[in-house]
Amino acid sequence: MPVVRPHKRTTGDVLAVLALAALPMAAGALLPWVLLRPNRLAPGEYLGLPPVLGAVALGLAFLPLLTARLRPGLTWLPASLAPVLGVWLLGDRTGAALVGQAEFARASAAAGLWLFLLGSGVAVYGARLVAPGRVSPLLPWLCLPIVLALSVGGHLSSWSVLAEARSEGPRWGQELARHLWLVGWALSLAVGIGAPLAVWASGRERVASLVLGLANAVQTVPSLALLGLLIAPLSALATAFPALRDLGVSGIGTAPALVALTLYALLPVLRNGVVALRGVPPSVVDAARGMGMSPGQLFWRVRLPLALPVWLGGLRQAAVLLVGVAAVAALIGAGGLGVYIFKGLQSAAADLILLGAVPAALLALGLDAALRGLEVLLGHRLGRVAGREAA
Repeated sequence: MPVVRPHKRTTGDVLAVLALAALPMAAGALLPWVLLRPNRLAPGEYLGLPPVLGAVALGLAFLPLLTARLRPGLTWLPASLAPVLGVWLLGDRTGAALVGQAEFARASAAAGLWLFLLGSGVAVYGARLVAPGRVSPLLPWLCLPIVLALSVGGHLSSWSVLAEARSEGPRWGQELARHLWLVGWALSLAVGIGAPLAVWASGRERVASLVLGLANAVQTVPSLALLGLLIAPLSALATAFPALRDLGVSGIGTAPALVALTLYALLPVLRNGVVALRGVPPSVVDAARGMGMSPGQLFWRVRLPLALPVWLGGLRQAAVLLVGVAAVAALIGAGGLGVYIFKGLQSAAADLILLGAVPAALLALGLDAALRGLEVLLGHRLGRVAGREAA
């Protein structure tokens, strides 16, 4: 019979995690939650929680820690309630603040809310570590569908970020589609260039050193500097060859953004490809040769399936990297969610910054989770070669 020792773990590192979660949540309950302004740029007034709601938030801050001490199996319940309460209070308090205000008034989230949500996220993470084997680690994440339902159900409609999204209208959707277009094309080009190079370099040490060194050198260049360096040569090419200009190639806009993004994504695709293909056990390759497989059959039926899970880890890294770098491409007129980030920075409008930064962060997290899940699934179905360190 397996020996389960949840209490020993609960009294140690997990309690420390939950204590660290309680501190920002408690501080958040005491700090202002809403910043009410007459418009997006004017200074405003900070509003705290009413005493009753503040007491509820303060009590919930310490409840996961106390539950873990007394009833470890129920820790997931207060931990998952904390983010739900934070999001519910965001919609409730911003709605209450705008009552009787002008149409252009904005109710933003203040430091109290962000600290409370930060602590609640740590509490959810800590609750997953409590009583392993006795409750499902997925229970603390039950808060996610509730938070999603509150978000899409209109409860947060008074939040200033969503008010800015409504005022932007279809343009926000166009910039999001533009961001996805840049990431998708750059990743496709990086795979189209990097995959054949990885296959070629995997069996040639000098070639591998050369291509990996070049890709690594490109990634050491800051993204903004790389975009600036591409302006002059692409402008010269467009001037020398009018056909390229007719195709849309110029010193600013989409062309330099796609070139820079593709170059940035090459290193993880190349590195993981080389490591994955080199990690295929020689005994497996020899057995396949002994069965009479041709080089093409050996690659497509043996080497590629075994290398694919580790190689997919490189694609995941490249995709997450591109979501962030694509935001910088807005500075050279390529569009995307970075338009709102830099527009907000220029006008000191935090809501506009969040209008670009929040969906970009969610997009990166979603891509990472989806590709990581596919990586694990392929690893279980096809097996995994040595090379986890590169993923």
